Amino acid sequence: MNDNFDIGIIGGGPAGYTYALHASAQGKSVVLFEKDQIGGVCLNKGCIPTKSILHSSEVYKQTLNSENFGITAQNVTLDYSKVIERKNKTVETLRKGIELALKNAKVNVIHGEAQIQDKNTISLKPSPKIQALDANLKPNFNPLPEVEGIYYCSKIVCSTGSSPKIIKGLEFDHEFLLSSDDILNIASLPKSILIVGSGAIGVEWARIFNNFGVETTVVELAQHLLPLADTEVSKRLERIFKAEKIKFYTQTCVKEINNKKINLSNGETLEPDMVLVAVGRTPNITDKIEGVTYIGDVTGEIQLAHYAIKQAIEDIDGIKFKKELTPSVVYGTPEIAWVGKREQDLEPESYKKSLVLLSAIGKAHCDGQTDGFIKILSQNDKIVGAHIVSNEASSLIQQINVAMQNGVTVDKLKEVCFPHPTYSEGIYDALFKL
Repeated sequence: MNDNFDIGIIGGGPAGYTYALHASAQGKSVVLFEKDQIGGVCLNKGCIPTKSILHSSEVYKQTLNSENFGITAQNVTLDYSKVIERKNKTVETLRKGIELALKNAKVNVIHGEAQIQDKNTISLKPSPKIQALDANLKPNFNPLPEVEGIYYCSKIVCSTGSSPKIIKGLEFDHEFLLSSDDILNIASLPKSILIVGSGAIGVEWARIFNNFGVETTVVELAQHLLPLADTEVSKRLERIFKAEKIKFYTQTCVKEINNKKINLSNGETLEPDMVLVAVGRTPNITDKIEGVTYIGDVTGEIQLAHYAIKQAIEDIDGIKFKKELTPSVVYGTPEIAWVGKREQDLEPESYKKSLVLLSAIGKAHCDGQTDGFIKILSQNDKIVGAHIVSNEASSLIQQINVAMQNGVTVDKLKEVCFPHPTYSEGIYDALFKL
């Protein structure tokens, strides 16, 4: 089968499907290859399913502690199979939405394993796994038949994503040593778990398991938990973990494993029911081909879905973005979010700092969530960094990011009216401390 297209895209995750939709909107003919499920890691094995399970865990914990809000709930039980069922339904609903959008945009979707032959040629090897799944696809999405063929494209975009990183001595066996893919589909909750790594994945799963009552321990090689964050944020997270009785060891690694006994470098020995290895992700690529455009996790840059989406839009629509202002969010209670420079990255006495504690914010007291802060860093009357530990931090950080993106001065921001009672008025209070 021979076909000619303006654009050929390999990988149907956020980078790939965004590129396809925007290219189609420009009137270009587009073919999109996906060897697994449309939506990529973010939708099927990452952002969305994790947040669905996280929300269930928070509802469970809040129900158990509802007496603090004057509500008594009796005989509260947990059916983890229903948690997974809800997660699967959420993912399926969103996937169908993307599939329908691609169909309506007249994007040609091909399920199979595609390989780049040169900057204008893609070969296809059908994926048996997806062929088996195709029989069960719902009527609202009808991809082209899986056939071996050669596709000629004026431009090729590679957005093949990333996979859980494998490190020596902690190779996944998918039963005891689990990846972030494996952990999404465990049939039942363990009594205890060890999480290796305290990045966003490790922290969010630590919160999930702790909320569900699982004895949770985190091991981190760096000096502090969440090592990419501002040090003050990391220290606050450590305080929160202690309060929540999540055990953690920093500057520590797994030394060896013998008969499911975990010997740590600090001399401790643990015997968890399972281990989640969350030490990062590896780009799905061998060698880059000149003339091919690479976007998303495969680039080995910032491995976040919103960064991948912006890369796609920048390339196809020419809308530039400031990569250094890509916000980061860690979900759970409280949320953690940051953008721009960290305090440890700035020269002493070269910046101003303001910090407003959540305990000074009325809305935080109403919600019973007073452990956290809003921290803003400025230079020459402009915000250069913001770090938030708070309910709604994922939304709060974007308010600040808009100002940073557009170079709005601190004095100009003081003219904005912030509503009360909200968490965002903490930002307003912080401005007057700069």
